[in-house]
Amino acid sequence: MNSVASPAVLEITPTHPPVLDPGFVPAVLWNREYRRLALAAPGMRRVDVALLRSDGTTFRWASPLLPQGEAYDALTFRYVERTLKFLLWQKGGSRFLIAGAPEVIAPLAALYAPGAAREFDWNFIGRKIFGEPLTFAAVETAELPEATDGAMDLGRHLSGCRIGFDLGGSDRKCAAVIDGEVVFSEEVVWDPYFQNDPAYHIEGVHDSLMRAAAHLPRVDAIGGSSAGVYVNNEVRGSSLFRGVSEADFDARIRRMFFELRERWNDIPFEVVNDGEVTALAGSMALGENSVLGIAMGTSHAAGYVDPSGSIRPWLNELAFAPVDYREDAPIDEWSRDLGCGVQFFSQQAVARLAIAAGYEFGAMPFPAQLVEVQKAMKAGDDRARKIYETIGTCFGYAIAHYADYYQIHSILFLGRVASGEGGDVIIRCAEEVLTAEFPELSIRLVVPDEKTKRHGQAVAAASLATV
Repeated sequence: MNSVASPAVLEITPTHPPVLDPGFVPAVLWNREYRRLALAAPGMRRVDVALLRSDGTTFRWASPLLPQGEAYDALTFRYVERTLKFLLWQKGGSRFLIAGAPEVIAPLAALYAPGAAREFDWNFIGRKIFGEPLTFAAVETAELPEATDGAMDLGRHLSGCRIGFDLGGSDRKCAAVIDGEVVFSEEVVWDPYFQNDPAYHIEGVHDSLMRAAAHLPRVDAIGGSSAGVYVNNEVRGSSLFRGVSEADFDARIRRMFFELRERWNDIPFEVVNDGEVTALAGSMALGENSVLGIAMGTSHAAGYVDPSGSIRPWLNELAFAPVDYREDAPIDEWSRDLGCGVQFFSQQAVARLAIAAGYEFGAMPFPAQLVEVQKAMKAGDDRARKIYETIGTCFGYAIAHYADYYQIHSILFLGRVASGEGGDVIIRCAEEVLTAEFPELSIRLVVPDEKTKRHGQAVAAASLATV
């Protein structure tokens, strides 16, 4: 039930409060209540936003707004700022052009700035990924450019002899594929996070490619997936290379896949975020499109295949996208923002909720805490069940929130947090929320089968490049 306490405050009461996190304020309910008020208000106005990249790629968003004035400005700023933060990490860009709400420009610029609360976003999205400061400008509606975020011609190319690889934080997976069938696959343990020599990374990937190539009569194309942000095959940011100095990153890592392609005689070579390849693998296995892949593991990873079956040039870094609008929401230790997805849908969420459930793990690393909670769940510990119930309830509201930004037919659900009996509880609770509060949505949650888990990623990665 939603109600308005005063013009400056929205009181949101979900019908399914998370058992261990009862203060959770679902972003989807808050946003919908704001829009309801705006549509009913005399003097309603409209905001139109264009998010641009320096190469001209443009994303658009529009919404009704409450009238400008002291009574509503705080609500409107929160609504606009939280939405733009979501778009920043879902779509990705460095220049916001805003028509219809001139009063939000100055506070946005002050918030997303060096030394301010959103310095992480200003630095990571603006400077690191897109090579320029994050900016906000007021324009007239007629000045806004049209959307130009077309689909990418990547994936579903299965003919020939191909190599597919996936780079993770603990191992490199690589497979040799002939006409869509895996003839060889291998996992090689590595430790990339704190390696400061670029050659460790480059030669490691090259070694895996050589191992796979030994099982093919020839190599027609190479495709890969990796944690991080990749734009046109360039490494723009990734935790895998956190140990590499900024100078070495720019000199060697940023274009490492171009260097590798040259070694392989400039054959077609494509690399994208691992979330995109996961979603593509799921789409190919399910035989359907409009698939949002969600992985709850070390972080909260995502990827998307649109209604036409294509990957789009989006970031889909939903770990940093806000899902909880309460004023004292959990803080992400990396970005320092509140209420972001990583604190609700990852092993960090398990560790956070374990305290509320009554566990005392102390300084135990997050992966080990997850293992302990999984053991407790298997043993029938009700405290562990409540952790998964809480994640599932929050996930149901988050899925409805995501559906305001994506066209979704299926959610491909995977990751270490999703494994075992706890994953079943998460799905059940998420479906209960969707059925009760969002009956207009028809979204099913799907767990990939073992074949898709083992080989789907490799085949999808191998299929990226067009020969």
